[in-house]
Amino acid sequence: MTSNDGRSASVAVSARSVVKEFGSGNSVVRALDDVDIDIRENEFFTLLGPSGCGKTTLLRIIAGFELPTSGTVLLGGKDITALPPNERPVNTVFQSYALFPHMTVAQNIGFGLRMLGEPAGKIDERVSRMLRLVQMEPMADRRTDQLSGGQQQRVALARALAPAPKVLLLDEPLAALDLKLRKNMQIELKSLQAETGITFIFVTHDQEEALTMSDRIAVMRSGQILQVGSPREIYDAPTHRFVADFIGEINILSGQIGAASGDRAKVTLKDGTALEARTPEGWTGSGEVAVAVRPEAARLAVGGEAATIEGTLENLVYFGAASHLHLRLGTGEEFVIRHSGATPGLSLTPGARIGAVIPPDQARVLE
Repeated sequence: MTSNDGRSASVAVSARSVVKEFGSGNSVVRALDDVDIDIRENEFFTLLGPSGCGKTTLLRIIAGFELPTSGTVLLGGKDITALPPNERPVNTVFQSYALFPHMTVAQNIGFGLRMLGEPAGKIDERVSRMLRLVQMEPMADRRTDQLSGGQQQRVALARALAPAPKVLLLDEPLAALDLKLRKNMQIELKSLQAETGITFIFVTHDQEEALTMSDRIAVMRSGQILQVGSPREIYDAPTHRFVADFIGEINILSGQIGAASGDRAKVTLKDGTALEARTPEGWTGSGEVAVAVRPEAARLAVGGEAATIEGTLENLVYFGAASHLHLRLGTGEEFVIRHSGATPGLSLTPGARIGAVIPPDQARVLE
């Protein structure tokens, strides 16, 4: 396996043909549907998707809290499918943190090491290092019920990191924090992962959170992994309509695809407008397709410039640094342009006829 920078990368965790079903008979629910995934060592890997897509179930199977109905889980190439949680070199940080309120911060951090029977000297040394790592040294003797939400989250992380697990699982640990603190903790989490070198597997339904922190992202829906890639690949080159629609804001247009040349093809929209779009690798499809264009990828046609598409301006939403222009195309579809800057000679009042330029490499045909 090769990392994004071209170097070889060892696999930390693998799932092979993992299926998980709950219930029986007519009421059976398939939470995971033949999942295959490789997660690399020293990687911040995120499972992203809406509620009920199976991401937490997959995390719990890796942790050992759930057994798969079928399939195999490997850690460092070793089959751990049947191992109980306490025999796996894996720790979990839950959304609720699950700290012991009657213990101090230091006692909470050292709890796992005491359960492993580590000598007192090693426990003290490790706790001190973890306190420094999460910047909680002044709070060492304070009870956890006297801490803020962000401080409790740091303690939960330190406790999970203290035994030096090969893999750290994080089940939406930032969900209970307010927006500003959550953004700060995103940066801290990524820094902690880089400093410790431990593989982090992070579960979230927050697209921005995933894009901010991850080395790679797996987008899930209905128990299946639809696409795995770097944040840039997932955002700029979605291969599936759900992925394109779920990650950030996007315009999706319907049309008929013509003959492809290399990685590009002509797509004719419902009103007869033709545009050029990139096709997925190995594309052999034909007929009706969906074309995705990010709002920031399109720009206004000004100064007599030829427009790729045209529409009527229905609404302008001001965001400070930029504005969103909502156009109604001749197809009846809405198209949003994210625009910043001047528009010499162009009216931006509702009802105005607006042209947009879409560079060929910014429109993508979706599977």
